[in-house]
Amino acid sequence: MNTAEYRWWQRGVIYQIYPRSFADSNGDGIGDLRGITARLDHLVELGVDALWISPIYPSPMADFGYDVADYCGVDPIFGTLADFDGLRAAAHARGLKLILDFVPNHTSDAHPWFRASRASRADAKRDWYIWRDPAAGGAPPNNWLAQFGGSAWSWDAATRQYYLHSFLEQQPDLNWRNPAVRAAMYDVLRFWLDRGVDGFRVDVLWMLIKDDAFRDNPPNVAYLPARGSYDRLLPVYTADRPEVQDIVAEMRAVLDGYDERVLIGEIYLPIARLVTYYGRDLMGVQLPFNFQLIDAPWSAAALAAIIAEYEAALPPGAWPNWVLGNHDKSRIASRVGGAQARIAAMLLLTLRGTPTLYYGDEIGMVDVPIGAEHAQDPAEKNQPGIGLGRDPERTPLPWNASPLGDFTTGVPWLPLGDHTAVNVASAIADDGSMLHLHRRLLAVRRQHSALTHGTLEAIAAIGDVLTYVRRDAQERIAIVLNLGREPRQVPLGRARILLSTQLARHDETVAGDVSLGVAEGVVAVLE
Repeated sequence: MNTAEYRWWQRGVIYQIYPRSFADSNGDGIGDLRGITARLDHLVELGVDALWISPIYPSPMADFGYDVADYCGVDPIFGTLADFDGLRAAAHARGLKLILDFVPNHTSDAHPWFRASRASRADAKRDWYIWRDPAAGGAPPNNWLAQFGGSAWSWDAATRQYYLHSFLEQQPDLNWRNPAVRAAMYDVLRFWLDRGVDGFRVDVLWMLIKDDAFRDNPPNVAYLPARGSYDRLLPVYTADRPEVQDIVAEMRAVLDGYDERVLIGEIYLPIARLVTYYGRDLMGVQLPFNFQLIDAPWSAAALAAIIAEYEAALPPGAWPNWVLGNHDKSRIASRVGGAQARIAAMLLLTLRGTPTLYYGDEIGMVDVPIGAEHAQDPAEKNQPGIGLGRDPERTPLPWNASPLGDFTTGVPWLPLGDHTAVNVASAIADDGSMLHLHRRLLAVRRQHSALTHGTLEAIAAIGDVLTYVRRDAQERIAIVLNLGREPRQVPLGRARILLSTQLARHDETVAGDVSLGVAEGVVAVLE
């Protein structure tokens, strides 16, 4: 297979935008579609190939768009369908693909489907959601827990039954065992595909099907209270059920009715289970999101083991992918520190497969401390004080050092934090910035086919140094990453350095050992 035979989602790099926090065009303090459109050139200059936008659908915003009230519209906070069409057209004109978030596990309780469902036990849409009679004494039907705390069951006094919600009580779970639900949701996919979107990231895909016998989940003997109440039980009967694979295949079939579309799955599972979502004969999700780097211990040995395990587990012909950050997890620069975040960027953009980059990571944004008075996230409000809130990694992207960062002319929906040094304009002006490192990495990735579709081999940890080689028919490229706190020398042989996380090493020739500074990584062509 030569480079031209690979799909765009295999050759490219995906950039996630949390729309509330990217760019505000109308001064209400919340990012919107016109704001994204106005800033698309930032993505082009960065060198990414696709943007994935977190939910923009009409919503009461109980969970900031993940509680959908209309799957075929745009919330006025973000704009209109015409604004969406304008964004799509502007992105495509720049050679950028556009990926939407799809939230199929649950709707908002304000969705017309759920309003009909709870109106009467006899309503035609009653079975579109998961309703159960109470247990003895009026208790919830079983012990299932909600991700944001408490029972996953809420009582409906009017119809005298409980409904299931895996997240907030305002987010009732759809019944994916009902063929009418499946048909309606596949029509939603077609609505956006017909409008020109290039693919979907599917929210909590592994949770769509629940046990039809409604058995209690078993206790988690390794439970730690700091992880929140949901972790008290193992979700054996509420996640990763075998029947979900049929839904995955059906979704893929819908997308395969269109040219060059991609299906991405949010799937937080161990590697052995994650890779099953590629589907039978690879007719499932093309990119089951691989989150292993997000929770990985930051050591050469741990990373080498994760990379090797993942590569070995991939089904024949499956295309790998890597994710370093997202809207649900602490930012990489806060997890490993600013210097190591540069190493992390080099790792993400040189491993085999499709990388996904989270907005702001390209300039080294860190988590912004959010006091209780500014907290927005229900994960924090429902279980305060244990650090589950996701606001710190969702703060607005500062475009310059002005008081509002040129993000808005109003009051930002979340505080920007101290952005006087870390902002886009300052990063552009500093040739040694994280932004310029990302631009160089993406340019080198584009220029060397071994980095886009070459094999991955010779994965090793040499003390604090992680090394691996990317190879194709034209060249071998070594990546050498110092994760330690001391300078290191590592055997490399004869090589020419293409790029370092530090400046002034371009085209440097190495013969034998390569010297690495603290938290330095290099990409080098082996001779």
